[in-house]
Amino acid sequence: MKRIILSTAFLLICSLACAQQALWGVAPVVSPEIHNDNTVTFRLKAPNARQVQVTGDFLPTQKVKTPYGEFDAPGVADLTQVDGVWEFTTAEALAPELYSYTFIVDGLKINDPSNVYTIRDVVSVTNVFIIGGERADLYKVNDVPHGSVAKVWYDSPSLGMQRRLTVYTPAGYENGKKRYPVFYLLHGMGGDENAWSELGRAAQILDNLIAQGKAEPMIVVMTNGNAALQAAPGESSLGYAAPSIQLPKTMEGSFETAFPEVVKFIDSTYRTIPKKQSRAIAGLSMGGFHSMHISKQYPDMFDYIGLFSAAIMPDRQVQSPIYDNLEEKLAVQFAKKPALYWIAIGDKDFLYQANCEYRKMLDQKGYKYGYYETGEGHIWKNWRIYLTEFVPMLFK
Repeated sequence: MKRIILSTAFLLICSLACAQQALWGVAPVVSPEIHNDNTVTFRLKAPNARQVQVTGDFLPTQKVKTPYGEFDAPGVADLTQVDGVWEFTTAEALAPELYSYTFIVDGLKINDPSNVYTIRDVVSVTNVFIIGGERADLYKVNDVPHGSVAKVWYDSPSLGMQRRLTVYTPAGYENGKKRYPVFYLLHGMGGDENAWSELGRAAQILDNLIAQGKAEPMIVVMTNGNAALQAAPGESSLGYAAPSIQLPKTMEGSFETAFPEVVKFIDSTYRTIPKKQSRAIAGLSMGGFHSMHISKQYPDMFDYIGLFSAAIMPDRQVQSPIYDNLEEKLAVQFAKKPALYWIAIGDKDFLYQANCEYRKMLDQKGYKYGYYETGEGHIWKNWRIYLTEFVPMLFK
């Protein structure tokens, strides 16, 4: 009996020691290490590996072919080994930006075990780091008044389910009586109501722009544009179902048809200014598609419209009254003179030509709109830029 007690005590001490090591121990290597000149070193301890590479959006892009078309993908760089630790340092300083990366060890992608900061984009989980300065300082949590981010459920009778929103309220909302304008911010295909708050740094951008006096305090509503789902993967009654880009009810009219339910819920739940002049809608890719079609379908609902790298028209096989009579609906929308209709896209985006054709049609009709073009393609770097440009123009 005494031996059993001693054995149990020994195992308990060992487990506590492991826990203490996890709590107080230090990583075997430092990675990533951001140097004073903004070069960055990546390290991985893998003495038995034959090849280690790093891939990330800080490297020159490479073209890859997918079932959805040809895209720019992050480049790849080789690490070199010294005493079992593999290392790579960027040749040049990195520009201020939020970057993502992963390692490839003997052909297998893994996250950096020395970096606890990760983010999910559809099915990819990558490590992240920030090079500060310039616009990237808007992506940081700075010492400014902070808004709140809540996960809120609402009822959608037309979709037959409870659904979830992410809602940002500006600093001071909880303690005041002021009413605020509302900005509806929509994600792209494969995304969800977490995308803009996590990948897009929306709360940080709003906090910083408002604190700098460059943006009006506003409520920001980030929806789930996948009309067949209740909420983000792993956060609904579906349990830990695998994320997928191939989802039903995304660009066939269901989400646009049900959207007034979101606006009604927000106006009845929050201290909003419930009128067109105090509502904006914008989104990236599929969210830009939704923003375009929602705003023309309900021309008295939104006065500010933003299309970020937007898809323009649905698949030819899709049949929905939402997409019928495009030019007639646009004529009604622009006759009401929206305060801002703004299009932004990268010159290497696979949707660039479709946006050029859409702009040509708007030009032929004499419709006024703003246009903002960046380099690169269909990437979060661009969408964060567009958000920082769009928000200061709202509700002026």
